[in-house]
Amino acid sequence: MACAAAEADAACLMAAADVSEEDILDASAYIFVCPENLASMSGMMKDMFDRNYYPVLGRIEGRAYATIIAAGSDGQGAQQQIDRIAKGWRLKRVAEPMIVNFDAQTPETIMAPKSPSQETLDECTNLGKAISEGVSSGIF
Repeated sequence: MACAAAEADAACLMAAADVSEEDILDASAYIFVCPENLASMSGMMKDMFDRNYYPVLGRIEGRAYATIIAAGSDGQGAQQQIDRIAKGWRLKRVAEPMIVNFDAQTPETIMAPKSPSQETLDECTNLGKAISEGVSSGIF
């Protein structure tokens, strides 16, 4: 579903490959979620930023953002990359970075399917609700 088709007060979950300039402009806030691959954000997330960075530059300043990184070790590389881009867009971080560490350090564990714990899923849900409430109430 494209964000433009969502109700005005609804959140929209989109794959990075599908995000357009219009989607970014239409959103009131952002939660950037991606895996860390080789100490970097995923290629698809990088592609999303590459395609949309300049078209929205100067048009989204001050909007709220948060991040969730799935990592095999520390997640800091991907986190730093996204923070640099958000700084260029002049976004406002409204929550501490969430890094979900799966401790995958061998080829087998790196390639294995992973599922976050229910506690982590609840934290993600609460983050989304908090940002939505912050936007709705005018805090962000």
